[in-house]
Amino acid sequence: MASRFSLSRSVHPILKRPTRFLTHSPHFAPTPPLKSRPCPLWSASFSFCLASSSSSSFSPTSLPPPSPPSAMAAAVAAAGDVENPLLKNFEFPPFDSVEADHVRPGVRALLKQLEDDLDELERTVEPTWSKLVEPLEKIVDKLSVVWGMVNHLKAVKDTAELRAAIEEVQPEKVKFQLRLGQSKPIYNAFKAIQESPEWQHLSDARKRIVEGQIKEAVLGGVALDDEKREEFNKVEQELERLSQKFGENVLDATKKFERLVTDKKEIEGLPPTALGLAAQTAVSKGHPGATSEDGPWIITLDGPSFMSVMQHCRNRGLREEVYRAYITRASSGDLDNTPIIDQILKLRLEKARLLNYNNYAEVSMATKMATVEKAQELLEKLRSASWDAAVKDLEELKYFAKSQGAAEADDLRHWDISFWAERLREAKYDINEEELRPYFSLPKVMNGLFNLAKKLFDINIEAADGQAPVWNSDVRFYCIKDSSGSPTAYFYFDPYSRPSEKRGGAWMDEVVGRSRVLSRNGTSPRLPVAHMVCNQTPPVGDKPSLMTFREVETVFHEFGHALQHMLTKVDEGLVAGIRGIEWDAVELPSQFMENWCYHRETLMGIAKHYETGENLPEEVFLKLVAARTYRAGTLSLRQLKFATTDLELHLNYVPGGSASIYDVDQRVSKRTQIIPPLPEDRFLCGFSHIFAGGYAAGYYSYKWAEVLSADAFSAFEDAGLDDNKAVEETGHKFRETILALGGGKAPLEVFVEFRGREPSPEALLRHNGLLAATASA
Repeated sequence: MASRFSLSRSVHPILKRPTRFLTHSPHFAPTPPLKSRPCPLWSASFSFCLASSSSSSFSPTSLPPPSPPSAMAAAVAAAGDVENPLLKNFEFPPFDSVEADHVRPGVRALLKQLEDDLDELERTVEPTWSKLVEPLEKIVDKLSVVWGMVNHLKAVKDTAELRAAIEEVQPEKVKFQLRLGQSKPIYNAFKAIQESPEWQHLSDARKRIVEGQIKEAVLGGVALDDEKREEFNKVEQELERLSQKFGENVLDATKKFERLVTDKKEIEGLPPTALGLAAQTAVSKGHPGATSEDGPWIITLDGPSFMSVMQHCRNRGLREEVYRAYITRASSGDLDNTPIIDQILKLRLEKARLLNYNNYAEVSMATKMATVEKAQELLEKLRSASWDAAVKDLEELKYFAKSQGAAEADDLRHWDISFWAERLREAKYDINEEELRPYFSLPKVMNGLFNLAKKLFDINIEAADGQAPVWNSDVRFYCIKDSSGSPTAYFYFDPYSRPSEKRGGAWMDEVVGRSRVLSRNGTSPRLPVAHMVCNQTPPVGDKPSLMTFREVETVFHEFGHALQHMLTKVDEGLVAGIRGIEWDAVELPSQFMENWCYHRETLMGIAKHYETGENLPEEVFLKLVAARTYRAGTLSLRQLKFATTDLELHLNYVPGGSASIYDVDQRVSKRTQIIPPLPEDRFLCGFSHIFAGGYAAGYYSYKWAEVLSADAFSAFEDAGLDDNKAVEETGHKFRETILALGGGKAPLEVFVEFRGREPSPEALLRHNGLLAATASA
């Protein structure tokens, strides 16, 4: 989802910052935030808030430090604007005061100062930590924090003016990143450290930094001759521009679709929460008298609206209309992403060949745990285990639809699947997700999540609203404290959907990372700060945000990412927390946390009726657990389709050849979809994960990390989930390894340190009910 390290291997790893995100939809591709570390298109199950109470125990020495006064003061002077919030010294970013007008002068002034800092570093660099790594980290951090602030606001508070400002200065920012990543004095100094007698005495974290920087520099073009480097840099500038444009087109296309409904019969079946949201949307679109009962209502392609139609609307014609609009987003007119995809794939192949690789998939795998062959092997093994189960899923769905008298039963189409799957879930497990919402109010869910974190990791989480500026009044701010009461980290939470200005999906990203070099008081390290962003259903009327069970899982998922960032004990800033972790290992803690939603004590601790306080009935809990593997084969295949298409496009596809990108999609679908996609399906035009979100030739990472996370959770199962002492001991071990070591140690070594052995896919297949499955496909 987050995360100032690179999947595009052309600029400094901390400055290209794809984040983690997820949209819960088993059948559809989401819209990830640009340059964010996303969470998967479907993670078997995947936001938050707490009653406000200010914390008065903030320690000034524990707050994140402002940028060094001399550098920032010089930048302010250069900008000629002492009021520019981007250039001020701050403890927490001034999210509430940054405007589009600040971006051009602020970023340019900062870049000018950083150019001077880089000149000085190259002039004085020596192969020592204090003369190389420390000044480099300071340069990286200054731009990372400011650009991260600007890019974050674009994701959560988008305006045409902010877009234009970012688009104008982005080439200048990329130019500086390229110069930094291709600095031969810095590259040579890192190589000298690696070849020195001192190398054997460096800590694991420091060795990881040196090795990572050398690899990143080579992948960033440092070893190219001048002519090829110039060509490489042009490719990188254009890829950055195209990635930005792709994401903007998806957002604009999503916003463009509005379906006004005046006859309630058209939306029969929509639950009250969906009707309330549709009426609220209508009010915001110029229908001031709209009510959930009498309308009018507006249906959009934003997640909560779209999924409620697909799952609950009895009007098959409306489902088809909305489905077709969704799968053709950003595929026509001025917003058509097709030529952008073609150009991105062409440029990625050019980049790979400049670096002496055969294809872009090899470039991507150069910095991951897996190889191309290992990734393909895993995907095929999981596909084989999922195929027959998915065939049975569809047959069961057809049989059920026929039993309900559905005319379409013998010819279920894509717009029927979610609707009938939800009806079958209700019949089979007597579970109606909408009827469960009153048991999952956001404040209670967050209380339960925080209690779990205390039990597993011995931390306390306190509301700290008012201690840091926020970008929207719905945003919450929290402080994490250790068992002694000392702050160890902070995080923001932005829970609700705002389709007019906020990207879809859910994601976590870092605001600042833990760092010894950037210590505020010279003794204790700077503390990490994260933000978590979701797009769940907002409160309607006087009701709090009432969540689906999937939205509950989303909260746990994103919090897992945040915990790895915030609970790191690595003080070397370039590999602290989520920095420096191989991309295919980074989903481990997020997917691990989802498992706790099926743990009786945890779930029963959060599932309380928001009005009566009544506990979720025991029989409903048992049904939720039983339903966990519902349509597991289908959902697994869907993820495998995304991952396989991604690899095919970056491994074997020839841009400009006889086959189109849609031919590749159709070909992959024959082995990964039971119902073939429509000929006009253009889901690739909305596949922001790989064209705007950092997952190019890396979407397989979700499945790779699922293996790791399921196996990690099985350690708790082995210890005994009902044995509190054993759970706490295992939680402590998880914190001291998976969460504490960050990018400071190779992920396989970290996993073995926690689990005592290498990972096995057995736990994942067992959790999904696919262990004994075999494929006939």
